[in-house]
Amino acid sequence: MKKQLSITGIAALLVVAAGVPAQAVTYGTPTIALSASYLTGAVGAVGDPSVNVTVGQLGADPAALTVSASASTRASVAGTGDVTVTGAGAVRQLAVTARGRGYTSLTVKVTGLGGKSATKTLSYAASAAVQNPADARYFTGASDSSAAVDVGGGYTVVADDENNVLRLYDRSRSGAPVRTWDFSTQLGVSKEVDIEGATRIGDTVYWTGSLGNNKDGEYKAPRNTVFTTAVSGSGAATQLAYGRSYQRLREDLVDWDTANGNRYGFAAGTAAGQAPKQIDGFNVEGLEFAPGSTTTAYLGFRAPLAPAVPGGRALIVPVVNFDKVLSSGAKAAFGAGIELDLGGLSVRDLRRNAAGQYLILAGSWAADDNSDPYALYQWDGVPGHAPVQRADLPTTDPGGWEALVDVPDLSVAGARVQVVTDSGSADLYGDGVEAKDLTHPEWKKARAAWFTLN
Repeated sequence: MKKQLSITGIAALLVVAAGVPAQAVTYGTPTIALSASYLTGAVGAVGDPSVNVTVGQLGADPAALTVSASASTRASVAGTGDVTVTGAGAVRQLAVTARGRGYTSLTVKVTGLGGKSATKTLSYAASAAVQNPADARYFTGASDSSAAVDVGGGYTVVADDENNVLRLYDRSRSGAPVRTWDFSTQLGVSKEVDIEGATRIGDTVYWTGSLGNNKDGEYKAPRNTVFTTAVSGSGAATQLAYGRSYQRLREDLVDWDTANGNRYGFAAGTAAGQAPKQIDGFNVEGLEFAPGSTTTAYLGFRAPLAPAVPGGRALIVPVVNFDKVLSSGAKAAFGAGIELDLGGLSVRDLRRNAAGQYLILAGSWAADDNSDPYALYQWDGVPGHAPVQRADLPTTDPGGWEALVDVPDLSVAGARVQVVTDSGSADLYGDGVEAKDLTHPEWKKARAAWFTLN
């Protein structure tokens, strides 16, 4: 008996010495983590956002693990076969191709060695197809985009009129912002400035609130704000720093108009109870500098029209010392109002390029369902010179056209411009919930679309 045990022990030692395990390897339970639990897409979209899936298993090479979608609660929105996983290491990329509008919960499964697996749930929301989907990108994280400034390298900083966060996006891709800034503390505000216009001169970006009442006709001081940010770097490396602000431009405009016979009705348009988005209301949405100037800025008005009747002209008011208003707090001084025939539409954005060519994004003064006409007009920025229409914009898709990112060379045939929507009031997913009220910021989004000018 003792001899037999001795032989067994020697055999065991020989097995170990030869590097052969005495028993089968035991693998741990796989781990799986998603970079985001919520994801949005659109039917027919190009380059929708994706999520990273990080996997691992004790005792196993990550390359030996497989990742797939194992279940969907609503295959008509996206089924398991509509999920694509790429990559072979510890981090994989998961993308979803939308089949239909709505919501589904996707079960993402990692299968490891030893027959063990683990799952995570990805909550997915798909919006409907839009016209020319190949030219559309979706900036996620917010839905009420209201102004945009190009910062080079294919990137843009976008403002939102429901909060004071500025977001940096890659113009060519759908997805979340690369970086964000919130200057509420520096501005001394706790509510939204209602940012509606922006422009850049050198390394300074000027931003303006709407200056008007809120939708209920109430005066809210944060909306009476213009401010600056300093830009450093460019592209994905862009950084913004707070500059200065001014909170009396609305009063200066009312005083100027009153002194000139109430030509534009600013006092009445800012009165208590007066909604801003009326034909005779008061609401600023465009900001750009005059031709060749770094001191005179044009304020483009959504309301009022001039005169304030259907078919009236769009109004632009020059602030001739805008640089001093922001740099030293000087009281604003104004030039004569500029009245432009935009076919009864008003200014929703205004942008100039380095060659002095202007594009005007024209739309309705009304707070409607965004089914009213939108158009792009070319202008030379000279008072008395008529703008020329270059394109009609589609109105059948969700969201209202709100911001011009930049202006291409308008003398080149086939010039293309990127326009961003305010989709805050849109029912993106067919559940009756406005985008601004969605619970998860990953599901909020604004559409940026490219258009070729006629």
